[in-house]
Order: sequence, then C-alpha cells, then structure tokens
Amino acid sequence: MTKYIPFFCLIFCCNSLFAQESKIVPVHLKNVKTSQGFWHDRLQSAQNVTIPHALQQCEESGRINNFAVAGGLKKGKFEGVRFNDSDVFKVVEGASYVLQNHYDPKLDHYLDSLITLFAAAQEPDGYLYTLRTINKDTTGSFDWIAGPYRYSFENGSHELYNVGHLYEAAVAHYEATGKKNLLNVAIKNADHLVKTIGPKPGQLVVVPGHEEIEIALIRLYRTTGKKEYLNLSRFFIDMRGRSDKRTLFLDEHKLGPSYFQDQVPFVRQREAVGHAVRAQYLYTAVADMLTLENNPQYETAIHAIWDDATHKKQYITGGVGAREDGEAFDKAYILPNDNAYAETCAAIANMLWNHKMYLSTGEAKYMDVFERVLYNGFLGGMSVNGDKYFYVNPMASNGVNDFKSGHGAERQSWFGTACCPTNVSRFLPSMPGYIYATRGNELVVNLFADNEANLTVGNVPVKLTQQTNYPWEGNIKITVYPEKPATFPLSIRIPGWATGEAIPGNLYTYQDKLSKPVTLLINGKKSDATIEKGYLKITRPWKKGDLVELTLDMPVRKVVSNENVKTNQGKVAIERGPVLYCAEGHDNGGKALSIRISGTQSFVPQYQKDMLGGINVLKTNEGNITLIPYYAWANRGANEMTIWFDAR
Repeated sequence: MTKYIPFFCLIFCCNSLFAQESKIVPVHLKNVKTSQGFWHDRLQSAQNVTIPHALQQCEESGRINNFAVAGGLKKGKFEGVRFNDSDVFKVVEGASYVLQNHYDPKLDHYLDSLITLFAAAQEPDGYLYTLRTINKDTTGSFDWIAGPYRYSFENGSHELYNVGHLYEAAVAHYEATGKKNLLNVAIKNADHLVKTIGPKPGQLVVVPGHEEIEIALIRLYRTTGKKEYLNLSRFFIDMRGRSDKRTLFLDEHKLGPSYFQDQVPFVRQREAVGHAVRAQYLYTAVADMLTLENNPQYETAIHAIWDDATHKKQYITGGVGAREDGEAFDKAYILPNDNAYAETCAAIANMLWNHKMYLSTGEAKYMDVFERVLYNGFLGGMSVNGDKYFYVNPMASNGVNDFKSGHGAERQSWFGTACCPTNVSRFLPSMPGYIYATRGNELVVNLFADNEANLTVGNVPVKLTQQTNYPWEGNIKITVYPEKPATFPLSIRIPGWATGEAIPGNLYTYQDKLSKPVTLLINGKKSDATIEKGYLKITRPWKKGDLVELTLDMPVRKVVSNENVKTNQGKVAIERGPVLYCAEGHDNGGKALSIRISGTQSFVPQYQKDMLGGINVLKTNEGNITLIPYYAWANRGANEMTIWFDAR
C-alpha cells in the first residue's frame, strides 16, 4: 500500500535541505479562519455564489459530461475546447478550499461524485485526457488539436496543463478531507508521466506548451514524498529552450519559441516574455524549486526576470500581459491603457509567482506586489457579487472596449474559454492561506484581515487574532495567545505604500513620498516602531492576551509613471492604502475620460456601506469628481472608466 506523508510532515522534511531557521513555511489555510469584514464577506461569496455558479456552468457546458462519456458511463461526443478538463479540476480545487474554510457535507458528497467520473475517464495506464479518449476511434480528425498520438502536440494539446490542475485539485481535496480518492487518480497519472516522459532511452522528451504541471508536480511531491515528481518538474524546466534535445518543438500558429518561454534554456533567460500566464506559471515553479534546493543558476535567472517584469512591464493594478496578440508581455514600458489586455489569469499567476518568491527569499517586496495585485488586478477580474467576470482588464474604457478576442466592457457570467472564472474560483477561497508564515521560531504577518489563526511557533502552540477594517482603514489589532509564555519574534509586514513606495522599483512613484511614521502600541503603551527590510519585528516574552496595535497612515496619494511609459506622460493616478481608484461615468455625469485632476485638488474618503458591496469612495472638496475602487468598476453596466487622469 502506498504511504501518504502528510503535507506538514513534507514541509518539515524539506527543511533539512536548508538551515531550519531560514525556511519560510506558510501557515496552512485550514488553520486560518476569517471572522468578519472585507475578506470574510468575499469568502462567504465564494462558498455561496462563486463555486456553485462555476460548477453549474461546468455542468451546463458539457465539461463534466465529457468525463462520463470518456469513462463509458454514457454515450456522447466531446464538448468544448481542448483545455476543458482543466476548468473542472480548477473548480474542484476551489471547492476543496471552501471545505477547508467551512465544511459542507453536501459539497463534499458532490465532489466525490465528480471524482468517480474522473476515475472512470482515466485509462488503465493512468492517462487522462477526455478529448483523446472519447475520440480514440476517430482516425485523424482530431490530430490538429490533440496530435496523432499522446503528447505529440504539446504546444497546443494542453494534455499536461490539464493534469497539472488535476494534481493541484487532488492535493487540495486530500488536505480538506483526508480522503485519497482524487489523490489516487493524480498519482496514477503522475506515475504514468514519470514512465513516459524523461531523459531515459525510449522516453519522450517534451515540454508542456502551457506551463502549470511544473508547479503541480512540486506540490504533489510535497504531499507524497515521491522524489521522481520533483525530478520531472525540474526536467520540464530544464528542457525549455533545448529543442536540440527534444522530441517535439513548440510553435503553435507560428507564434515562435518566445511565446512559450522556449527561446533559450531557462538558466539563460533574463526577461519576461511571451504568453503572460504560461510564463508566470513557469516562473512560479522555478521560485518554488528554490524553496526546496539551492540552484544559483535558477536564482540568477528568476531574479533578473522578476526585475524585468516588475520594473518595466507591470500595470499599476499589478496586471501583466499588455498585448492582446498572444496574451503576452510587450517590450519594456509599453503599457497601453484602453487596450490593455491584463488577463485575470495573469494577475492570479503574478500573485502565485510573487508568493513563491517571498517564500524563497523572505523579502517583503514580493508580498507588496502580491497585495497590489490582490486588491486591484485580481479583484477587478470578478464582480462584487462573485458571479460575473472580466477576462481582460483595461486601464481605461470608452464603454465598449471591443477587443479582437471578443471581450468588451461588460462583465460576463462565463466564457467559452473559461480559464479566468475557474481560476478566480480556485484562488479566492484560498486567500487566508497567504496571510501568515513562520520562519523557525519567527511568526510573520503578511496580510491584514479579520481572522483567528492557530499555529505553532517553535514548539509552542499559539492562537493569533486580527481585528481590522483594512483596506478602508489602517488600524490593525493583533492579539497573541501562546499556550504558555514564550519569547519569539513577531514580524509584521509594513506595506511599501505606508512608507512612501508605490511599488518596488521606479515604474510608479508617489508625487509626495513623505509618510507619517507607523504608530505601534503594545498593551496600550507606545513603542518604537523600527522597520527593517519591510518588516516591523517585535521580539519579546509573549503571554496570553498581549495586544499589538498598529496604525498605518492612509493619505490619498497621487501616482505618476516612469517617464518611459509614454501613454501616461502628464497623467496621475489616485491611490489610498492598497486600493487603486478610478473614475466611472456612472458617478461623473457619464463622463470619465475627460476628467482632469489639478495639482491642488484633494480627495476626501467617504465610506458607503450600501454601494458596490461597501466601499470607500473618494470625492474632491468641490464635489465635482467621485472615484471608486478600480476593482468595483463595471458592476453597474458598461460605461466610461479611467485610472489615469490628465494633470497638465
């Protein structure tokens, strides 16, 4: 019988690769429970609206039915596109996070019924790809989307991409329920890949056209302890740019190797190029690999690529992938506004990448980028009600924004290519798992939300609570309840925006960089707040009920772009705290694009409980301009919108 090693044990075992005190470990989602406020409301929406909506759409679109047909449980034909399997797996992953947040026996039972279909659709040797299985007796007609034989069209088939999402769903489900039914399906497929693909004689030497499985194999390794999964992930990374060694090339629709991050071996890459989602999934896997093993060549490459993407190719929302053509990174500083692509999936990939960069380095700047994307680029991709979405996220809109790909200025309940709604479905309920981390006996607070967390610092169980009205206010209360008195460092990330830095690098800067000092109280007494490398570190003997109160000043900031961003010359954007604001025609007489903000104009925040799910709006003293959070636009129908305002 296969022995499954619990997730937390794998984390501990991996610590032997580095000094124990240097290893950063995220506090698991199951140990963090939101209680009220901004993120609690959104997790409730994920449970009650987003996940049920996505599952219904997967049923109605035939995505789930494909597994039943492939498994011989009913007759029919394949419905949809070649990556439809992945959409179902992503929603199952998200539903598993919902179970970790709040157990629901009905949802648990429903997932078991889906897993039965997945197992039925899996071929005896572990292969799982419903498109090929359903059409295995249809000679030649599906070669152009699946290839004539298994893994023969990896630039477009999405065979490996699909099962990567299977592995992620399987680990999430196992962690939620302790059941191995889906994990067994994933392991059977991964074992098949280990036998089929690799450097040994008789094996295929291929890489996935759409990266994702590299992340998933590492995750499956952490859960099972099977080193061959880690080795296969590394193989996929190292074979990029090595067409001289490979069985097949990557050149879908003649987009060229850069589209696939396949232009040179990864260790020689220094720029973020090609399809933004594919690229960032690759970069996420490399950063994750660096949490497990030392590799100076990977480290040099990934840091250079991050600098390029963050300092030269990122929108102020944290969105990436400026080009509609290829859904790709453009050249440095080419960041158009009204036809910005900035796919929602790319925002999610950016967060995943930055979180892994944080885990591999401990540097706060990566969580600064994560937070910027979280409140702007990511949340902008979903409606405030949780059941409508944007595929693309422009920085300005004339109320039409008719992209060649068919995406406009109105949110949709679903898409034929449904990667974005399903990606939102899997990420949103996982959010509490990014709030905390431990590093040896150090406890780290990276994000702010009302919650209660139970964790272990050193060998001492500790309960931690947060109370805050973040992101609308900068007051955070953290109460520490160690099981017994204990001395350890509590490190709290102080966001870059609170110290006068809009974003790491100089792509975006505040016109007024001055910031009020962070205010720190411990048990009601003022203490000196010393910030080092983005963290306020408090080392002291902790006892039950010790209260840390933090106040971050939240002025309304005017932001300017690097002068190399030609589209934003003479323009300013408006932020307050982590939230970026925009003008929408709905609040400004139907006109947003013509608004001008002078150097003397100031804004006053006003909380509107019943507006767009509860938001702070910003109003000028004259009352002639109203701004709302960027993430909340287009929830009242299509109309004009802009982030950047003429300031000349």
